[in-house]
Amino acid sequence: MNFKIHKTDQNTSARTGEVTTDHGTFETPIFMPVATSAAIKGVHNKDLIENVSPKVILSNTYHLYLRPGQKIINKAGGIHKFMSWNNNILTDSGGYQVYSLSANRKINPDGVKFKSHIDGSYHFFTPENVMDIQRNIGADIIMAFDECPPYPCEKNYARKSMDLTHEWLKRCINRFNATKPIYDHNQYLLPIVQGSVYSDLRKQSAEIIAGHDLPANAIGGLSVGEPHELMYEMCEDVCKILPIAKPRYLMGVGTPINIIENIALGVDMFDCVMPTRNARNGMLFTRNGTINIKNKKWEDDNSEIDPCGTTFVDKLYTKSYLRHLFTINEYLGKEIATIHNLGFYSWLIEECKIAINEGRFLDWKNKMVKQLDNKL
Repeated sequence: MNFKIHKTDQNTSARTGEVTTDHGTFETPIFMPVATSAAIKGVHNKDLIENVSPKVILSNTYHLYLRPGQKIINKAGGIHKFMSWNNNILTDSGGYQVYSLSANRKINPDGVKFKSHIDGSYHFFTPENVMDIQRNIGADIIMAFDECPPYPCEKNYARKSMDLTHEWLKRCINRFNATKPIYDHNQYLLPIVQGSVYSDLRKQSAEIIAGHDLPANAIGGLSVGEPHELMYEMCEDVCKILPIAKPRYLMGVGTPINIIENIALGVDMFDCVMPTRNARNGMLFTRNGTINIKNKKWEDDNSEIDPCGTTFVDKLYTKSYLRHLFTINEYLGKEIATIHNLGFYSWLIEECKIAINEGRFLDWKNKMVKQLDNKL
């Protein structure tokens, strides 16, 4: 896994670069659409590639482990062949999903026992078997197994959680190094910084994580309910410690404003369900602010969905028509909105890169944050 930095902004820590794996090169900053169960809901790969052109997508170990199961993916030849995807894939470890199952899981030093949300059956995740599962799935970039503490939580709990994450990381590394890729491409293991919203814990975790000298470093446990300013504070603390020469991945973030603010702090990689989930609920992101297409004000608005949009749906369909589709619960409406939102996120990231490369990122960011905060 090779990382090259192309340009660093003089007024912020924003930078552009590129990462190369066996499935190709992708430029950074990058937003990775979320294909939780090996599919981006309601969008055909062809439309995704032609309108969004993501070089990396994210799938979820927990969900793929439960359905269809690692044996089926293995028999298909790995996740790339299973879902007909030729670019990079990242799988998270399932740690966040275990966190979200707080009422149906028990954590101990060995791992996590949890109950399936599908059929109530019990399963046990350990650092070792999570590495094995991700080997079987076959993603290019795989995540260490961690514990994501809730917000808010007591500092003592956050410290114990962080220590457990560090111990699990050692076991992940040992298992990863003791095994080999199953398919015809290399895999890269990434560690995760934890520590909740406590600055001293975050800094300690970042130092320990960086000390393992893995190909890139991730920041977890944010965007779990804390105020945005606190997220930025923690991210800034961590980015000052994580090595400049390696990509930084902020997990599960976030809104368009969150993304460009964290790019300014030195983050290179992002993922979030927000553009797709919000699209299915009728919220559209645009460069001038957000639109709730379900509102009556759009009922007879025959203007294009987004005259400045970059996807074929933006100029092909009107706001009135899209609102109609949501009103009658026609799934085509959700598909159109999803393509639009992912296209917008792709456009936003490209504009970030251009602004950084041209040395005007800070002015661009400050102007864009004000526009994006509008409710249309």
